[in-house]
Amino acid sequence: MHIETDLDTIFDNLSTAILMVDKDLSIRFANLAAQVMMQISRNQLLELCLPQLFSRECLDYQRLRDTFVNAEGYSDNEAQFAFNDGRFMLVDVTVTALEQSEERLLLLEMKKIDQQKRISQETSQWAQQQAARELIRGLAHEIKNPLGGIRGAAQLLERTMASSEVSEYTSLIIEQSDRLRNLVDRLLGPNSPPDFAWHNIHRTLEKIRKLIVLDDSEKITLHIDYDPSIPEIWMDENMIQQALLNIVRNSMQALKDTTEGGCISLVTRVERQMTIHGKRYPLVCEVKVIDDGPGIPDNLKDTLFYPMTTSKRDGTGLGLSIAQTLINHHRGKIEVDSWPGHTEFSLYLPIDKKEPG
Repeated sequence: MHIETDLDTIFDNLSTAILMVDKDLSIRFANLAAQVMMQISRNQLLELCLPQLFSRECLDYQRLRDTFVNAEGYSDNEAQFAFNDGRFMLVDVTVTALEQSEERLLLLEMKKIDQQKRISQETSQWAQQQAARELIRGLAHEIKNPLGGIRGAAQLLERTMASSEVSEYTSLIIEQSDRLRNLVDRLLGPNSPPDFAWHNIHRTLEKIRKLIVLDDSEKITLHIDYDPSIPEIWMDENMIQQALLNIVRNSMQALKDTTEGGCISLVTRVERQMTIHGKRYPLVCEVKVIDDGPGIPDNLKDTLFYPMTTSKRDGTGLGLSIAQTLINHHRGKIEVDSWPGHTEFSLYLPIDKKEPG
């Protein structure tokens, strides 16, 4: 049985977003899924070219133009699309050259990476980070034990030999031993259990906001966007404050070298039915720290939360690692998305109706 149907109808019933562009990269066709993805109507899309649609070159435009010449299609996995309205998403893209009425067009198939794939990636990364953290903790203990012996021997030597020359060296040994011990203590993370109680997350954020305002050394604009409907959260306020402060300081450092100081946004929202480390929560508090700095270097993105990972010349690389450890104590997680001009850290904390058992 032969069934005749309109191509537009077929395209509009696909879950994959379809765009067709000409040699000038002007959009000539967009299906319904593309309109949903771009959040722009078909008529508006047909008045745009690709560089007008995205806020940065998340597509290799020269490669697209070369495809018009050689007619060789290609695919990009997990391309990060950033839209002019500030949205971003990970997308798998396939580009195919087509001949249409003696004119060559490019067919772009764009499929948003589904939530299950993100959960799988998150689980894998979390397992790797946990393994790295356990390795660091083991090494830290192995360093700390002989370090105490070195310091004690230096103190004993200092007491038994009154020479000023010897005292100079023993003081140096003690000073450096203390410095290493402090570093090891930071690697090990908090050494006391969380002091959980019901707290308002916005009160914690306001304390951080005041600290930013009081820091006159940075010309930073602060934007606040709170959701007042968020109920109190079962948390250790000091730990959450420290985690958020570490992330905010990271943003302030990223904005330090910008001529205008930049902007930091503190945003809170409620997310529903979110999976965190394999467990699904009906309600989750989302706290976003967003800055318009230069973005995170690509070579650091996969290891950003590992201890000792930093792009700063004088940095220890412990701030984000400690922040994640503190959030893990609260059954939460931290996600980050970054490109030039936009870095967004998202903290997720379960919202409980009663004290969790």
